Amino acid sequence: MRKDALVTGLALFAMFFGAGNLIFPPFLGMESGELWPVGFACFLLIDVVLACVGIFALNAAGGANAAIEGTLGRVPGLVMNTAAIMCTGVLIATPRTAATTYEMAVVPLFGDGMGLLPFSFLFFALALALTFRRSRVVDIIGKVLTPLLVLGIVVLVVAGLANPIGDVGPALSEHVAQDGILAGYQAMDIIACVGFAIVVQDAIQADGYRTRRSQMQVMAVASCVAGVLLALIYGGLTYLGAMTGTSFGPSLNQAQLIVGITQALMGDAGVLVLGVVVGLACLTTAIGLTGATASYFERITRGRLPYRAGVLIVIGSGLLICNLGLESIISLATPILSVVCPPFMTTVVLILFLRRIHTTWAYKGAALGALAASLVIVAHDTFGLAPFVAALPLYDYGFSWLPFAVLGGLVGWLAAKPAGRARDLVDAPVERVLEEEGSPIG
Repeated sequence: MRKDALVTGLALFAMFFGAGNLIFPPFLGMESGELWPVGFACFLLIDVVLACVGIFALNAAGGANAAIEGTLGRVPGLVMNTAAIMCTGVLIATPRTAATTYEMAVVPLFGDGMGLLPFSFLFFALALALTFRRSRVVDIIGKVLTPLLVLGIVVLVVAGLANPIGDVGPALSEHVAQDGILAGYQAMDIIACVGFAIVVQDAIQADGYRTRRSQMQVMAVASCVAGVLLALIYGGLTYLGAMTGTSFGPSLNQAQLIVGITQALMGDAGVLVLGVVVGLACLTTAIGLTGATASYFERITRGRLPYRAGVLIVIGSGLLICNLGLESIISLATPILSVVCPPFMTTVVLILFLRRIHTTWAYKGAALGALAASLVIVAHDTFGLAPFVAALPLYDYGFSWLPFAVLGGLVGWLAAKPAGRARDLVDAPVERVLEEEGSPIG
């Protein structure tokens, strides 16, 4: 069991650690300066802790689809799951893998003569070849690509610790905690856990673990392995970025910063190492996201959209969107993720207390409160439509939606009793959702 859990944990780490995870921590460190532990802690909470806990919680509650739909209801749960999958598998993360590889690996090494379009064809053709056979997805990631990925990142971090680029200076940002939270949103691991939970669950069952207890034991160890590796890698990358504040300046974007760090530490050889690391990180993420997204749509359509057809759709969408360019994709992601992440995070956290919270109305109220607040906040941040938002509690920390989520959950919980719904989860609707899917409970 330990070997299977280790391989699954390495695969989970590789699927989580992708394009966003590579470019955002160093930039966060540069902005945070001497306050980098604060920014890193906020990033770690949103991106690592909640994502790894989410993988375990969703499967412990009966599976990713059943847990969300069983607590929120069939239609709201389906909408939330699909929004998360669309962000990670179709609109943002998958296209970003190819665009990031091009700008951070191809252009620094070979210039822009090749062009993003022909490169994206090659990138997604390889991703298609490694994803088309579903049974091979986790094994390919865990046993082949992950060790090479980890080795490349360790080389960069060790080189930075042995030969510091510069001194850690004062913070360049006035909102370090908020920057860490927003960077965690951009990495998108918290919403990716829906799809990844499906892939990991399938892999564990394929390895012969049939009982719920044995599956959860493997899942717990795998989540811890992934979480520890992610924390170590992110911490190293954030610290490398913090050392550049006094020497690089704030004018560089995310991609330029990490290329500059590598050039300063290891010269042209470092840029080559970076190209290998970026290529592996983005390819493993594309493989994991493509497989997870195709599996998800096969499940919710009850096989009407077969796995391989889903793979082709994801690959085709990624090919089209990635040619917008990395900066455009990141800009597109900000408002979308600021709306999708809060209600999803709220629901995943509450699912941890499934045995304590006996009414679905509490889940629905909390998710609705988070969603409504997020829509208003994003409308203000994007178009300036609601100036009062800046005076909300926790606005400077990126958590101004949280009081509304708490209020919504409390209202739902209080209203459930007079409506006769105070114990509707006692009848185990989560298990009923799972049975309706045709999936084994374990």
